[in-house]
Amino acid sequence: MRTLCASTLIGEFFIVGFAGLVAMKNPDLTQAQVWTVCGVTMLLSVLLCGMLSRPGAVQIGWALQIGLIASGFVVPMMFFLGAVFAGLWWCSVHYGRKIDAIKASWAARQAEAAAPDAA
Repeated sequence: MRTLCASTLIGEFFIVGFAGLVAMKNPDLTQAQVWTVCGVTMLLSVLLCGMLSRPGAVQIGWALQIGLIASGFVVPMMFFLGAVFAGLWWCSVHYGRKIDAIKASWAARQAEAAAPDAA
């Protein structure tokens, strides 16, 4: 799960950074508004990557996704982008757990096959 979640967060980092560059061309938004939203999101994405092995990291990731959607009140295009990222986060968590279960059962079978017979 950590690999998929980390990939999603790093993807968010880059996409939000590029979106910030595009949003700066919008005459209705100030640089401060754009980089407050984008800078905080980018920082939190990178920090959360380092915390993925800790308890509660998935919940913090959900808080980040909700914050991204809510940032649409400051930078309107973030409503759409935040919804897309929330969907990606859900997929990362959901399918990441399935992949972890498959890897654990495979490792258990490998360990069982490698163990010498006591008979």
